[in-house]
Amino acid sequence: MKTALYTRNGSADAVLELVDKPQPTPQMGEVLVKLATSGVNPSDVKSRTGRPLAGDFVVPHSDGAGVVEAVGEGVDSSRIGERVWIWNGQWQRHYGTAAEYIALPDFQATKLGEEITFETAACFGIPGLTAAHGVNLLEQTTSDTVLITGAASSVGHYLTQMATLMGRKVIGTASAAKHSIVMEAGAIACIDYQTQDVGEEVLKITSGEGIGAVIDMDFASTSRLVSSPALQPSASIFCYGSNDMGEIPVAFRDLLFKQLHLQFFLVYELDSVQRVAAIDRLNWFMRSGHANTRIAHVLLLNEIVQAHELVESGKANGNVVISL
Repeated sequence: MKTALYTRNGSADAVLELVDKPQPTPQMGEVLVKLATSGVNPSDVKSRTGRPLAGDFVVPHSDGAGVVEAVGEGVDSSRIGERVWIWNGQWQRHYGTAAEYIALPDFQATKLGEEITFETAACFGIPGLTAAHGVNLLEQTTSDTVLITGAASSVGHYLTQMATLMGRKVIGTASAAKHSIVMEAGAIACIDYQTQDVGEEVLKITSGEGIGAVIDMDFASTSRLVSSPALQPSASIFCYGSNDMGEIPVAFRDLLFKQLHLQFFLVYELDSVQRVAAIDRLNWFMRSGHANTRIAHVLLLNEIVQAHELVESGKANGNVVISL
């Protein structure tokens, strides 16, 4: 089968290569999926550039969609021919979705409705489930208004739509060039984080009331809000990422006396209850009739270097998908 892989960390053009690999055979409890699409995410870029390899090589990408072609022992044969989308395809494994086939545990291939395209479904695993879990956490709060950082990103775009559909008012952050993406997704306002003080703008937008919840993609920046009056007492910050993965100073006194709640989550490590709830939320969103998946580029497997470079540059105004 045609496969993209890398055998060492480095730049996309230096380490990604196309090779032929034997088609995998599904083992006990597994399904074999003939992939139609593979989603490319920022985490795939970060893995390629710096995460230690889980063996001699890595076939990248955790997200994808296709059709079940065979099943291993213990899996109902009625699944053969089923349209599915994949989550955690490459998480702690050699083989991801940048290949014509993938064999993986039965429960990691989720049934896909006929009305949803494979291109859209290739965006569900990381962007879709991160957003779905984020709004599940948001639902635990009573905050009428939520700040969503990086609201024009793949995750942020889903978050903005889902939170708006829940009846929350969304203030997003994005570069000026991407403001229209955020507003079209349903936000009441968008702050240019590159030129404006986010805390000051939040106070202006809320007439001085501030906000009670944040869903955050970059704690290195958002940590500064802890000391801002833009965060109400007992506000919650739900964080799934940071541009600085080292030590980030936080004002403990403000955390303590404002009784702020910090909760971090990693979509790869959701427990079974959280995973089911996130999939249910994503299904609810897709059935709503209001779901919009921004797909900026659909490329071929032999264009995987370009796909990674687009994601790495941050210039793609939407998801990057590989058609197989």
